[in-house]
Amino acid sequence: MPFPVKRVHFGNYVFNIWENVYEPAEDSFLFAENLDVEKGAQVLDVGTGCGILGILAAEKAGNVVAFDLNPSAVRCARENSALNNVRSKMAFMQADLLTALNEKATFDLILFNAPYLPSAEDEAESWIGRSWAGGINGRQVIDRFISEASPHLKPNSRILLMQSTLTNVEETIRKFEERNLKVSFKAERKLPFFETLTLIEAKT
Repeated sequence: MPFPVKRVHFGNYVFNIWENVYEPAEDSFLFAENLDVEKGAQVLDVGTGCGILGILAAEKAGNVVAFDLNPSAVRCARENSALNNVRSKMAFMQADLLTALNEKATFDLILFNAPYLPSAEDEAESWIGRSWAGGINGRQVIDRFISEASPHLKPNSRILLMQSTLTNVEETIRKFEERNLKVSFKAERKLPFFETLTLIEAKT
């Protein structure tokens, strides 16, 4: 079993970060600070990383399904769910976005801190690279996610998607609205060099 290379705290929660697993950063914490989950909700956490969002959601959720393409992230998140006493409410699977879901599976809330930064092809060759690299225009993963996530929403459900203004937020709004979702900005945080992190909420 890999050993943690770092330990990260958020409120009363603690997360061991394993080698080759994305360490929570400003986008993760902005998302976590603005994560609201209804009691008993069925939640899907896509790209779970160390599990921070899914584990926070599990406190109120009925259950949480957590996916990640990175097998080390899946194991890391599973261990962190036990460390934070929510293991019984969570299920984990290695999966490429939502492709592992049964076509009839639906959720009240889908979470995704997307790989949203514009990148060259070789920057997505490592596990860490894949956690942030979004392709030449930064939208490669975001666009796939929007098309795959929409069919898995219940009535009166939501998507929370984190991205950056470097990756054309207006295009994200347009694609959500094409799927008859109502879009709003849940939170924003300005970063250096003309970039703003944006947490987008899309409702059925």
